[in-house]
Amino acid sequence: MIGLIVARSKNNVIGKNGKIPWKIKGEQKQFRELTTGNVVVMGRKSYEEIGHPLPNRKNIVVSKSKNFTGENLVTVGSLQEAIAISGGEKVYIAGGYGLYKDAMHLVDTMYITEIDMVIEDGDVFFPEFDSNEFDIAIGETGGEDIKYTRTIYTRRNHFPKRDL
Repeated sequence: MIGLIVARSKNNVIGKNGKIPWKIKGEQKQFRELTTGNVVVMGRKSYEEIGHPLPNRKNIVVSKSKNFTGENLVTVGSLQEAIAISGGEKVYIAGGYGLYKDAMHLVDTMYITEIDMVIEDGDVFFPEFDSNEFDIAIGETGGEDIKYTRTIYTRRNHFPKRDL
């Protein structure tokens, strides 16, 4: 299973000035629940923003310019390599834009948290995709000052995934 997990604003922003442009209590709960005990694949910039391997999961960083190693941390040169070394475990693509774009045709399920705000001057956006390829389920809504809604996109069987 290849999943993709992201939070995006109403105007599709996922990053601004090298950071996630919101801090919403409870918003990352789903990320932890889904990825713990599984494989998380992220790009170099996403990893550098976090600054350390995420605990209790295998962290794979895709980078051609830097090498990160450590306990439950490995660096590879491509998304294809990351999937190949995942050992058949559940894989969650966790950003950024380049990995999301490369993985879009491979994902079985996308867990998209829709943040109820518009981010001005955002500089990283979630890639466009054909929602007709997915069944869409609206999940829970949360947040106090800033609301968010969890949406699950599950690929329909009649849209076969393409080869790596």
